[in-house]
Amino acid sequence: MLMRTDPFRELDRLAQQLMGPGTWSKPSAMPMDAYREADEYVVAFDLPGVSADAIDIDVERNMLTVKAERRPAAKTDDVQMELSERPLGVFSRQLVLADTLDTEHIKADYDAGVLTLRIPIAERAKPRKMSIGVGTGHKELSG
Repeated sequence: MLMRTDPFRELDRLAQQLMGPGTWSKPSAMPMDAYREADEYVVAFDLPGVSADAIDIDVERNMLTVKAERRPAAKTDDVQMELSERPLGVFSRQLVLADTLDTEHIKADYDAGVLTLRIPIAERAKPRKMSIGVGTGHKELSG
């Protein structure tokens, strides 16, 4: 069997062991992507091995908080762990959402270890055209 050594992976593993798993008072960070797709803002969080019931999503004013807990698999007494690199514990991420997002209509979907939040852009923040009246002296906004 061929074994390859990555010194940075070993450093990450060692740091994780020294700091211990994340707790509710001191959670670890979770990786994410954020992008705009048409009239929605999309945020995707990587949470492999986390069950949907271990994910907590809160929105207070314009602060979005996502917390998740990866629990150890149930093991019997005759199991001897040879290698453990998958982090366990609590993971969390907080995002300040712009006032232009509609936090009342966030949709959450969890599939294949990825939590995807779709946040619609508020109507008041969408671009509008402004028509100019010639000679009448009035201007009109259209959506």
